[in-house]
Amino acid sequence: MKLQIVSGLSGSGKTIALQVFEDLDYYCIDNLPLELLSELVEKSLKDRLYIDKIAVGIDARTLGSNFSSFAEILTTIAQHNIECHVLFLHAQTDILLKRFSETRRKHPLTNEKTSLEEAINRERLVLNMIKDEADQQIDTSNTNVHQLRDKIKDIISLNSQPVMALQFLSFGFKHGLPDDMDMMFDMRCLPNPHWEPALRPFTGKDQPVAEFLDQQESCGEMFEDIRQYVDKWLPCFEDNNRNYLTIAIGCTGGQHRSVYMVEKLANYFKQHRESVIARHKELA
Repeated sequence: MKLQIVSGLSGSGKTIALQVFEDLDYYCIDNLPLELLSELVEKSLKDRLYIDKIAVGIDARTLGSNFSSFAEILTTIAQHNIECHVLFLHAQTDILLKRFSETRRKHPLTNEKTSLEEAINRERLVLNMIKDEADQQIDTSNTNVHQLRDKIKDIISLNSQPVMALQFLSFGFKHGLPDDMDMMFDMRCLPNPHWEPALRPFTGKDQPVAEFLDQQESCGEMFEDIRQYVDKWLPCFEDNNRNYLTIAIGCTGGQHRSVYMVEKLANYFKQHRESVIARHKELA
């Protein structure tokens, strides 16, 4: 049986995530009290329910839940040899404030004594214990509905592979660090195509930029250093029962150097591994 737990901040896209899982034939249960999660698993196994894929939404609406027991519950589920993944969705506070303002929906933790911003901050603290256990996180601050659906489908596809999935993610430091990363490399020391007027309109996926950076000795050395590091340490992550590893590659704006390096690394590892994906945060 496959169990997918979906959690995250209100307004970050949990409903959309569950809809994606439902479209992919998961039996979806939203707003399940955490205390009932173990019972759901045990009953499914004991009664041999003909449900092989279940997605469960767990969030701060169930205020009576003791989220400190979440890690213990995951350990219990693992003992039943169930394939379990935890997806956590979040967004920047100003983005969440804007979304609630536009939809005029009530945040589940607001009341006459708690403002919307206070409720969002409180929810972050309440759900931190789930976030810490999540093997997959998505920051939806700059993601529209269609992009979020595509990201979730990518995650589901990678989870279905028998080996650890490897994701290379490009980003721009001026837009902030991505939260869904396990390690990070900085490309800002490399020659910047942005200062070449003819190259500025292109991205690192375009041939003119790739040719320019291929000619830079430092770019080749950086690629080799990262390739050797990842090659050396990937087996250790796999031995630690990891099923998903995100390597973030950053440059100033996330348009040229980081994109180029992600494409180059992804192309190399695709020749030697299954389940390799390249994603570009700022090109969305």
